Amino acid sequence: MKPAIVGIAGPSLLPEEAALFRAHPPAGVILFGRNIQDPAQLARLVAALRAELPPDAHLMLDQEGGRVARLRPPHWPAHPPAAVFGRLHAQDPVAAVRAAWLTGALIGTLCAEAGVDLVAAPVLDLRVPGAHDVIGDRALADDPEVVGRLGRAVAAGLLAAGVLPIGKHAPGHGRARVDSHHALPVVEANHLEADLLPFILNADLPWLMTAHIVYPAFDPERPATLSPIVIQSIIRERIGFKGVLVTDDLAMHALSGQPVDLVQAALAAGCDVALYCRGDLAATAALLAALPPLAGAAAERVARARAEAAWRRMQLDPAALTTERDRILA
Repeated sequence: MKPAIVGIAGPSLLPEEAALFRAHPPAGVILFGRNIQDPAQLARLVAALRAELPPDAHLMLDQEGGRVARLRPPHWPAHPPAAVFGRLHAQDPVAAVRAAWLTGALIGTLCAEAGVDLVAAPVLDLRVPGAHDVIGDRALADDPEVVGRLGRAVAAGLLAAGVLPIGKHAPGHGRARVDSHHALPVVEANHLEADLLPFILNADLPWLMTAHIVYPAFDPERPATLSPIVIQSIIRERIGFKGVLVTDDLAMHALSGQPVDLVQAALAAGCDVALYCRGDLAATAALLAALPPLAGAAAERVARARAEAAWRRMQLDPAALTTERDRILA
């Protein structure tokens, strides 16, 4: 199994993709709107993927609630954006934490029922006035302790559904003034203690995702995803994160270069798993063929995270959870 999670082209698994996954099995596949039409189609796609991937490979989804959701109405229920819980926290902290947990559990149940076991949430970035709105209402709050507390609740809810959460985007995307999907942000702030605190408070999460951002205070030359300094000194040591570190999508325009080179650079910098989402067969095949198998400490971290999802899983009643959550938010 290769240390990469990759995208596929469309709503069905192409024969060429199936052959690639048999020859060079990835650590997982991430699904997007282009891959999802309705529950019946998604079930067929998941079954096809599971037939070709290793048993311990992940199926991943961006499913935060709000505007970042791949399972959407009319076939799947909508969930509120993260900022809703931050606003509630200002009035009733206990209710906000409970509502965040309930929403994590509901999103997790939704994803688990669809066959997905790895969810890119919660967002642990701060809401910062004047920053680009790529984060915006995806941020839980502007207070780092509140973000940490509510993010932990969302993650615990996801784990209760047997789904692994990925906290993002370490070491903090909230101050970025451009969207890293389109350009490389540079965060010039010299004091980033507040940005790091939500990640420190969630350092025991099973997975974290890196940010494609240059932080000159840490490393003036390389974005966090490609920086051994940021990954080792900031994420591993200062934040104290010991779980699986996955890159943000290496196909984003914040980074330049060939996909295979970016994947190798990210892994060499200290990431455990590379994420390449575009779904273009030639580039995906090239990077999977170039990578060695997932091994060593990275493989141990991936296995440990999977075990955590298994033991944290609870029996949940989605209807009762929805009723309680809606009552809190009413």
